[in-house]
Amino acid sequence: MRIALVMEYSTAARNEVVYETLKKVAEKNGHEVVNYGQRGPEDNRQTYIQNAFLIAAILNGKAADFVVTGCGTGEGAMVAANAMPGVVCGLVIDPADSFLFTQINNGNCMSLPFAKGWGWAAEVNLEYVFEKLFAKEPGGGYPASAAASEQANAARLNLLKTYSHPRFEDVLAAVDDEDLCACIRAGFAGERMDLFRRDCRVSSVLEAVERAVG
Repeated sequence: MRIALVMEYSTAARNEVVYETLKKVAEKNGHEVVNYGQRGPEDNRQTYIQNAFLIAAILNGKAADFVVTGCGTGEGAMVAANAMPGVVCGLVIDPADSFLFTQINNGNCMSLPFAKGWGWAAEVNLEYVFEKLFAKEPGGGYPASAAASEQANAARLNLLKTYSHPRFEDVLAAVDDEDLCACIRAGFAGERMDLFRRDCRVSSVLEAVERAVG
């Protein structure tokens, strides 16, 4: 599995510790991590709105199988990501959240608070959060007695999003507000576009992104 890490400017100072912690746990479980940043104050000032376009492109374009994102509280990043087609993002604060979200909801994106509650031993909690992400095959359900119902509901949610959201390619093509167009361009600024272009597996998504960023 390939996991993409997507962070915003307000928490850029924590990118290295988050990336190294995620990479340590992921590689131990046979997975790969791609760091889309934001890496530091010298990087472009990406916001969670801009990141939402990038996250949707990564998942719809199959550039990664799962995205770890976040912001100060984790709330904004979650809401913005869920506004996009093909993204099911949960707010994860502790290891139990990580385990239950991946088992019950079988989402493809988690949003973490990288400022609120970030105190002593925060990196320890972060490591445990990532360990629970890989504890079992996603979508197994919890408890076992409720697994069938939870799996059915997770499938229904994914089906619902295909009705309630246009295709991601069509979202990009429809955006004509200049501020949102600028958000799209900023979301793929710098190395981010290079990484996405390298890993994208869906040609229609890549073509739509390249048109949108000009």
